[in-house]
Amino acid sequence: MTANGLVQITLYFVALLLLAKPLGIYMAAVYENRPVFLKRIVAPLEAGFYRLSGVKPEQEMRWTEYAAALLWFNLFGGLAVFALQMLQAYLPLNPQQLGNVAVDSAFNTAVSFATNTNWQGYGGETTMSYLTQMLGLSVQNFVSAATGMAVLVAMIRGFQRTHAEGIGNFWADLTRGILYILLPLSFVLALALVGQGVVQTFKPYQTIQSRAGNAVLPAIDELSVDGHEKHVPTQTLALGPAASQIAIKQLGTNGGGFFNANSAHPFENPTPLSNFLEMLAILLIPAALCHTFGTMVGDPRQGWAILAAMMLVFASLLFVTVGLEQGGNPLLTALGVEQSVGADQSGGNMEGKETRFGIVNSALWATATTAASNGSVNSMHDSYTPLGGLIPMWLIQLGEVIFGGVGSGLYGMLVFALIAVFVAGLMIGRTPEYLGKKIEAFEIKMAAVVILIPAFFILGGTALAVMVEAGKTAVANPGAHGFSEILYAFSSAAGNNGSAFAGLSANSPFYNIALAVTMLVGRYGIMIPVLAIAGSLAAKKTVPTTVGTLPTHTPLFVMLLIATVILVGALTFVPALALGPVAEHLIMGASATQ
Repeated sequence: MTANGLVQITLYFVALLLLAKPLGIYMAAVYENRPVFLKRIVAPLEAGFYRLSGVKPEQEMRWTEYAAALLWFNLFGGLAVFALQMLQAYLPLNPQQLGNVAVDSAFNTAVSFATNTNWQGYGGETTMSYLTQMLGLSVQNFVSAATGMAVLVAMIRGFQRTHAEGIGNFWADLTRGILYILLPLSFVLALALVGQGVVQTFKPYQTIQSRAGNAVLPAIDELSVDGHEKHVPTQTLALGPAASQIAIKQLGTNGGGFFNANSAHPFENPTPLSNFLEMLAILLIPAALCHTFGTMVGDPRQGWAILAAMMLVFASLLFVTVGLEQGGNPLLTALGVEQSVGADQSGGNMEGKETRFGIVNSALWATATTAASNGSVNSMHDSYTPLGGLIPMWLIQLGEVIFGGVGSGLYGMLVFALIAVFVAGLMIGRTPEYLGKKIEAFEIKMAAVVILIPAFFILGGTALAVMVEAGKTAVANPGAHGFSEILYAFSSAAGNNGSAFAGLSANSPFYNIALAVTMLVGRYGIMIPVLAIAGSLAAKKTVPTTVGTLPTHTPLFVMLLIATVILVGALTFVPALALGPVAEHLIMGASATQ
């Protein structure tokens, strides 16, 4: 770790923590329908939406009604994205005249964006029209993020309320999340990104003359000054309304890139400042929601405890990743490649990384994007050292609860908190309690479902892919690394992350369908049990705190919560990781010594 790298990481954490608290308090006010500074501007628009749709925001829903509204809304959203892709050749705002998307790819993409996964088996600039990107993908970036936040708020109300049947109104929570939180933040960030050079235009792609004189590029015929014909190398630059999509892809922990190279593309992420702002946006709302949680349950210390647990795990794994990548690849060292830090280079394993960002900013982004269920990248995880790539993969496999997606990360962590107090209760022979609610058999059963479903589909999907020919033929790198590529793909799908080890050719009927099913279960198979927990907790009475109650805001509970998350992740996935990244690391070490 260089001094410069340490300064950059410190600046990132300071900015994140300074912004998280005021934003978290603001979001609590929004969801509790208290006055906020945007109320005068946005309230008429909000009321207009309710009148047009016939929604009564004050009407409470039982958890089953809340879940049904959520599922129907997401179903129709996914169908709309699917239809746009299947008809895009006949629709406007398609200056490159791109054709309709293949059925299996369109299905995968519709599911991916509806579930907040944003897994992309296609190249954006060669597949999607401007209209599909904006009306389909960008809109889903807003509504899928708002859906996750709505489920979290419903769960928080379960802790707030006593002897209640309702956990809020899904339509009101969805609308307020978009109008008061996601839209204003995205507008500000999009303006900042445009100022840094991120493209935002409806112009068609531009063909320019190459100054590099690269003969590999396509050529056009020109007349020289003496009238003779000559060949001039050209290059086609993909453009589009990218900045508006980049802003919400980061803030909503969506992650899907406008261009195939995602945020490694200079038109998505051109400068160090744009890189910093986009990285900050990844964790901003997930971190702020911890303060929202503490404010809404009436005990800010509870939010700080959850945030502390997330920060400790994240920071620890970040420094491990930076160290592994800064240490370089011994196979490259054996070939005479200079990997030490110098005045002209950041050193370390720079394969697959942008020289604009270097080791630290690449590793920080990789750790943040997989901790937060974002999935955007500014470097290629497939090119990391074996153990360096293991850390992002394992962060996904922990359940996307170390920050996680907006809303989904925190309600996942609260499920682990229920498991932690249950384990503590077993130790002392007392019925576990959390925030004044007794945690009984029903809540633990639902929590077990939340934890087991992703693990089953990650490991089961990986096992299926390595057995069938359609799964094996898509692997470009046979052996341990190829296994890692498959394991990462199903981990990313089940965790609704969306990033990938790029060596897997996943745009095939087998992977498009298998990963889409995994994304659906990984999203809604978790949300429904969480809403069931919320409904159960809301119906219970609040029990008074006694000397036997486990405090859930202390350093002891923070350590217990971290241990619960890591223990579940380790017991579930270490055997599979041993077949992939760990085996590859041992092979690499043995090869370097020969």
